Amino acid sequence: MHRRSFLAAPALLLPGMALAQQDDALRRVEAYFNGLTTLRARFLQLAQNGASAEGTAWIWRPSRMRFEYDPPEPTLLVAADRQFFHWDKELRQATVVPLDSTPLGVLLRSPLALSGDVTVGGVERSGGLLRVTVFRTGRQAEGRIQLALEEQPMQLRQWLVVDGQGRQTRVTLNQIQTGLRFDSLLFAFNDPRFREELERR
Repeated sequence: MHRRSFLAAPALLLPGMALAQQDDALRRVEAYFNGLTTLRARFLQLAQNGASAEGTAWIWRPSRMRFEYDPPEPTLLVAADRQFFHWDKELRQATVVPLDSTPLGVLLRSPLALSGDVTVGGVERSGGLLRVTVFRTGRQAEGRIQLALEEQPMQLRQWLVVDGQGRQTRVTLNQIQTGLRFDSLLFAFNDPRFREELERR
């Protein structure tokens, strides 16, 4: 078994839970994600400044994700080929960063292990959910993600991303469907500017 990395481990214990019970909860989280292939859901995103947006999310583990926002929000997010694409339809600008450099990259790992190069920064139960905060070991400055899961049965319901500047973004899932078949083209990102340039030629 891999040795888990904990931040200030004594403070992480859930009320009334022994360390072995907490470790069992983390193993169940790992098993849930490693058994998850596809997920589609509606989402509500809340930013720290109060701004909100809705849309549809597709997750195809490992390594693929698509967030399509409802109008008038001009954002499209696509994770594929170990890259994370952010397309602003209004500004017509694309930003690309390595998937592993983002806290969301943890969701798409296969296998997902809450140990080794992933450090558990907190575990708690609140609001009927098990919440697990993780970040890349030795890279806490990049940001962290708190996963919130129902336990019976286990299901991802929400996550909170805190970026390297301390800005928080909360995403809540509803109308969740799993085990669906997706077209791989759904996760292909082709910068529209390239296509338009070809058409002009």
